[in-house]
Order: sequence, then structure tokens, then C-alpha cells
Amino acid sequence: MIRNIILATALLASTLSMNAQTEIPKWITNVKISGYGILDYNVNTQKGNRSNSFNLRLGRIALDGKFLNDFAWRIQMQVNGNTSSLGTSPRLVDLFAEWQKYDFAKIKFGQFKRPFTFDNPLHPIDQGFMSVAQSVSSLSGFSDRTGEHASNGRDIGVQLQGDFLKTAEGRNLLHYQIGVFNGEGINTKDVDQQKDIIGGLWVMPVDGLRIGAFGWTGSTTRKANYTEEVTVGTITTTQRVSKTVTLQKRRYALSAEYKKNDWTLRSEYIHSTGKAFASKNPDGKSKQSVSISSLGDQAEGCYALVIAPIIKKKLYAKARFDAYTPTGSWAQSKSLYEIGIDYDIDKHFRIASEYAIVKDKTLVNSNYNIMDIQVSFRF
Repeated sequence: MIRNIILATALLASTLSMNAQTEIPKWITNVKISGYGILDYNVNTQKGNRSNSFNLRLGRIALDGKFLNDFAWRIQMQVNGNTSSLGTSPRLVDLFAEWQKYDFAKIKFGQFKRPFTFDNPLHPIDQGFMSVAQSVSSLSGFSDRTGEHASNGRDIGVQLQGDFLKTAEGRNLLHYQIGVFNGEGINTKDVDQQKDIIGGLWVMPVDGLRIGAFGWTGSTTRKANYTEEVTVGTITTTQRVSKTVTLQKRRYALSAEYKKNDWTLRSEYIHSTGKAFASKNPDGKSKQSVSISSLGDQAEGCYALVIAPIIKKKLYAKARFDAYTPTGSWAQSKSLYEIGIDYDIDKHFRIASEYAIVKDKTLVNSNYNIMDIQVSFRF
């Protein structure tokens, strides 16, 4: 009995010794887990649509890693919300790999942010306000004007980007990025076999300043199968209809940002040409799924913001003017005049408050107010 115990102990010690000597693959040790959450309290005084609610704005978990020295990858899930609709359900937002051997030519493949506007790629906490500007939301694929499902500014495709023309101090003067995408938003195959081409170019003439321009050409397509009644003379029959509708997207943006010494100033103008579907998140089983909105084929918007340190790295004052018209006519625009205070308890925890005066010219009672308080954390 004692002999068996000694033999078993020796075998276990030998196994542990072998495991201790086994080298863990480097790509596993390089994997990092991160995430963040944004909790929100929002009050809206719009007549006929008043609200006063606590919300779970965002909750995300991400894995990042590297392999073969030159490749980086990311997987990010949005985990808050319910499963009743694509727009709010838990879903995959990022899944990509990028070859990073050369600073002047990095290649990214998978699902990631569309290379359009300065505002779109920013981290939701660092972006600075209760949400992205209206024009960015409507024309960069968050809650897109076309009727595309909510996609957090992302799509599936491949992108080439890089920085070059370095100064003596090692700062790059020029950045470019261009990508080819499905054009249908996240987690969705291409429908019309036409691809979106999106690109941007910006210069950085002095430290902290970048001035850029972006372009986007592409389309969005819907297919619907439904039945409808057709009357010929006195005879009415029910027919099965299969219909495919493609809407073009032609967009550009002009952007500028200055970020230095804890100050941030940013402004962008975005213009879009192309019609929109009347409904969001269609079921594909009714005629309404492919019906066209009455908005027309023009939209544009702009914003300008400043975030100023009161106490460096700790307390900030902020203000933003945000205007957007979904029809191209400023007689039907919506404008927000926003002010607020942000307090960083540390680099992982922020309390942000904001007050906005809203003027929506499409409403009979066009003026109302929004108050928003957000508590955000990251790890």
C-alpha cells in the first residue's frame, strides 16, 4: 500500500515537473481582455414624448492579441440589451485581424469601423458627449438614414491604411485609409453584389492638429417576398411578388480636430446624396419593407465642439453645437445646443453630465430640453 502511494506521488511530481517546463505559446500570453460599461439617466421634455429613465447605454467585452509579431486581432461583443431586435440585442461588433508590419501600409480584414469621419472611430467614452453627433449617427452607419439596421458605424470588408512623411521629431504628416465593404452593416452578407468604397485622407501640419476629407460611394439593397391582390377587369387574384430595391449612397465629409494639452476642439460637415427606405429593420415579408421614404435624396449636417480642462486630467467643461437635416432643407432641421461637465475619478471611471436645448423644426412644439447623466467605467 505504502509502495503504491510512493509510486503515485512520484508519478504526479514527474507530471507537474513536465507541465512546468512546457512553454506557453506566446500568442496566448499576448491576449488581453478589456471592456467598459456606460450607465445612463436621461430626461426628455419633448411634448407628447416625455421620458425620464435609467438606461444601460453600452456594455462591451473585448479580446485583443498578437501573433507572428506582425499581426493583431480583436473580437468585441456588445452584451447589453435584449434579444427582441437586432438593434439592441447582444451581438458581435468587431471581429478582425490586421497586418501591421509597415506603418505606411497596414491591411485590416473583417468587421470593424467604417473609415468615415473623425467622430465615428472614437471610443464612446472618449468621444465626449451623450452620443455621437446626429449627422455621424445618420450618415456613418449607427442609425443610418438609409434604413440599414443599427451597426455602430461598422461593416464587413477589407481596408488599407497608413501614415508617412515623418518629421525630424518622428511625427507623421499624412494619413490615408481606404476600404471596400459589403455596404449592409454588421453581421450581414452583401445583398446586391455591389461594394461600398470608403476612404479618407488627412494632414497633420502641426502637433495636435489634423485636417481631413472623406468620401463614400456605394449602395444598400433590400429584398422582399410578399403577396398582393391584382385586379384585372372584374377578376381579382392574389399574386406572389419578389422585389429587390437598391438605393445609392454618395457621401463626403470635411473634418478638423485640434487635440493638445488636454484640450479638444473638433468640427465636421457631412453631406449625403441618395434615397432612404421608409422602414427600419424590415422583415422582408411585406411591400412596406422596400417602400421608399418621403425624405428625398439629400441630407447634411455639421457639429462643432470644445472640451476644456478645468483641472487637468480630472475636471472638464464642454459645449457642442449639433445640427442635422434629413431632407437637405434647413427648414426641417434639428439642432442641439449642449453644455456639460465631465469628472474623471481616475482613468477608469468617469461621471459625465450634460444639458441640451433642442430646436426641432419638424415638430409643432419645436423647443424642448434634454438632461443626461452618464457613469462610465472601463477595465
